[in-house]
Amino acid sequence: MASEADDDEVFGLRVVTLAGGGRVDKALAEALPEFSRARIQALMAEGRVSQGGAPVSDGSAKAVAGDYRLEIPPPIAAEPKPENIPLVVLYEDAHLIVVDKPAGIAMHPAPGSESGTLVNALLHHCGDTLSGIGGVARPGIVHRIDKETSGVVVVAKTDAAHQGLSTLFAAHDIDRVYVAFTRGAPSPIKGTIEGAIGRSPNDRKKMAMVKSGGRHAVTHYTVVRTFGPVERPLAARVACRLETGRTHQIRVHLASKGTPCLGDPVYGSGSPAGPVKACIETAQLSRQALHAAVLGFVHPITGETIRCESPLPPDMARLEALLSQL
Repeated sequence: MASEADDDEVFGLRVVTLAGGGRVDKALAEALPEFSRARIQALMAEGRVSQGGAPVSDGSAKAVAGDYRLEIPPPIAAEPKPENIPLVVLYEDAHLIVVDKPAGIAMHPAPGSESGTLVNALLHHCGDTLSGIGGVARPGIVHRIDKETSGVVVVAKTDAAHQGLSTLFAAHDIDRVYVAFTRGAPSPIKGTIEGAIGRSPNDRKKMAMVKSGGRHAVTHYTVVRTFGPVERPLAARVACRLETGRTHQIRVHLASKGTPCLGDPVYGSGSPAGPVKACIETAQLSRQALHAAVLGFVHPITGETIRCESPLPPDMARLEALLSQL
């Protein structure tokens, strides 16, 4: 599945070695930062934490030195319910639907976010025609974009369309162009960022460019315009064309150039210049400045060439107007 997407659940057997001392639930939460202390306590209550073959059920007990085994079960997919959430439909027929997703809406239900998603809205709009191939919690979903990324998404309404679209994404026969506003400007002004992306070894909730164990990722970019001094731009509008679609691909790749998306709370390390920061605040941009602007493909059933475009959403349009004054 192609994915510029929200983090997947982390599950499976985990073995953690503790030095001993302090509360065991706190020590385990510190050793496994991807899990909250409450989550550790819940696993204990379910009998999924053990040490030396004996279950560990009391989180307040003192941690002893040694290996702890934690069994992390996969999330149980709840069947999403239809919800009357407005949709901006760019194209629709009996086989598929293309929508313009606003920022702030997750693609599909996940633990802690079981409602208010694009899938909930599509179930209301499409009824029983939505494909179930993507799984109970992700019917029709072929590719994903992050919750706080806006823009064009295609969803299958039939199994045949789902299979056809999945084949197109796997073969990279989809034209996907994103607009990003970055801190500074990538150099050179046009190029390709290539590097495998996998879980960050330092933070399991983040992705990173890795030397081994990741998935091949390629992003082609062009600096469309810069803002501020020509010799040292304070920000830039960048067009990114995806060759592959990995989790957080554009955000990770742009950050690797030292030019993260403006407003990115995860990969935007360091603050932008004062004037740019003021523009972000005035524009009321409260998320990463990334928008899926173009989605083009050959219809897997009819053979028709489909190309859907989405203009910049209000927050990013305001940001560009303000940056233009620098």
